[in-house]
Amino acid sequence: MSQDAAVAEYEYPISIEDSGPAAKKVSIEIPEDRIKTKMEEQFAELQEVAHLPGFRAGKAPRALLEKRFAADLKKQVRDTLIREAYQQALEKNSLKVIGEPEFDENEKLELPASGPLKFSFNIEVTPTIEIPNLADLTVKKPIIKVNDEHVQQALQNLREQQGTLIPVEGRGVKEKDFLTADIAIKLGDELIGNQFDTQVVARSSKIGDIEVKDLAEQLAGANVDETRTVKATAPDNHPAEKIRGKEVNIEIKVKDIKELELATIDEDFLDSLGFTTADELNEELRKQMVERIENDVKVAMHNQVRSHLIKNINVELPAKLSKSQESRIVNRRANELMMRGMQVEQIRANLDRLTAGAADQAKNELKLFFALSKVAAENELEVDEAEVNGQIAYMAMMQNQRPEKLKQSMANSGQLSDLWLSLRERKALDKLLEGAKIEEVEIKGDDAQSVSPEAKDVEHQSQGEGEAKSASDEGATGGASDAT
Repeated sequence: MSQDAAVAEYEYPISIEDSGPAAKKVSIEIPEDRIKTKMEEQFAELQEVAHLPGFRAGKAPRALLEKRFAADLKKQVRDTLIREAYQQALEKNSLKVIGEPEFDENEKLELPASGPLKFSFNIEVTPTIEIPNLADLTVKKPIIKVNDEHVQQALQNLREQQGTLIPVEGRGVKEKDFLTADIAIKLGDELIGNQFDTQVVARSSKIGDIEVKDLAEQLAGANVDETRTVKATAPDNHPAEKIRGKEVNIEIKVKDIKELELATIDEDFLDSLGFTTADELNEELRKQMVERIENDVKVAMHNQVRSHLIKNINVELPAKLSKSQESRIVNRRANELMMRGMQVEQIRANLDRLTAGAADQAKNELKLFFALSKVAAENELEVDEAEVNGQIAYMAMMQNQRPEKLKQSMANSGQLSDLWLSLRERKALDKLLEGAKIEEVEIKGDDAQSVSPEAKDVEHQSQGEGEAKSASDEGATGGASDAT
C-alpha cells in the first residue's frame, strides 16, 4: 500500500489554531488502533523477508522477531505515521508552510505502550495578502530622447574610463582629481563610520550616503597628508537614524592625488575597441544608451509599483522569517564591506550601523516577495530555461565571461535561484503595470525627482553621466556608507 493511499484512507484527528502572525499550532492525534494496524503491517512484511539463524525465510517465530526488531519497527512506524499525519494536516487545510516545523519540546514523540500518540507543532505559513487595486495608480513613464549631445557626453565618459591616472606633484587638489583618502564621518566628536584607503573623486559625490555637492570646492588646494573637514547634512532617510537630517563632519585625509589624462580617439584606440571609424563607435554608443535607458525606464516604473505595494499592503508577517530576513540583510551588508576591504574588527565595531533600518527593509522585502509571488501564481507566470539562459548570456557579455562558466558559478553560489525569482518578479510587475494608468513624462533636469529617484538616475544616464558619476560615488562611499 502506498503512503498516499494510506493518507487518503485514514483520517487523523487534527486541530489547528492561530499562534501568531502567519503562524499556526497544529495538534494531531494518532489513535491506538492506527498504531496497532501499522505495527501489524510492518511485522507481517518483516516476517516474509527476515532471515534468522535456524529458520527459513518467512518461518521465524513472531516472538523472536519482536524481541530482535521491535525497537527499530516502532521507530519506523512512528516516523511513517507522523509524516502521514503531518502531510494530511497541510493538505486538508491548504497550509503553505515556510521553513521547518517546531515540535513541542515537552512532548515525547515515542509510540506509547497503549493509547494514542498525541503531538503538536508550530509552523509559519504564507501570509494572506490582498493585492491593492492599481486602477487609481498613475505610473509616470520617463520619456528621454537621446541626441547628439548625449552621445558626445558618453564618448567623453568613455575617454575618462579608458584614460590614465597620472600622479600629481607640486599642487593641491583640483576639481575631478582622483584621491586616495582615509574617511571618518562624525556627529560632533562621535565617530559614526570610517574607511581607509578609499577612492574619492573631487566632484559632486556621495560619501557615506551623504551627498556633498560642493566636494570639489571644499577640497580645493588640499595637499597630501592634509586633513580637510567637510560639512554636509545627512538625508532624512539615512540608514543611521542618529544622524538623519543632521549636519555631520566628514574628515578626509588626503593620501594621494592623481589627475586623469583622457584617452585620445585615434586609430589605435578605435582598434582596441573593435571599431574602424569614429562614426561606428558613436553609433554603438547611441545604441547602448537607448537600450540602457529603456531598461532603466522600466526599472523606474517597476519601483513606483513596488512603492505602491509597500505603502498599501497591510499584512502580519511571520516573526521567525522576518528575523531571518533581517539577519540576511545584515550579513549581506557585512559581506559587501569585506569585499571592499574593510577589516572584520571594523565591521564588528559598526554592527549597530549595519543593523540600522534592516528590520524595515526586511519587512518591505517580504511584503514584495509574497505579493509578487501571489501575482505570479494567479496569472500563471513562469520563467523558462531559455529566459534564464538569455539573461545569463547578457550578464556574461557585460562581465566579459563565458556564459556557461558564469552559470556554473551562479549555481554553486545559489545565485541561479535568485535570478529565476528576479525574472519572475519582473513579469509580475509588468502584469501589475497593465492595470495602472501610464503617464508619459518628459524628463528635464531636476524634474526627474518628481517621477521617482530612479528616474533621476535615468536622466543622468541619458546625459552620459551615469557611469562616471557612479564610479565617483562608489569610490567615495567605499565602506563608510554601509558602516553608517
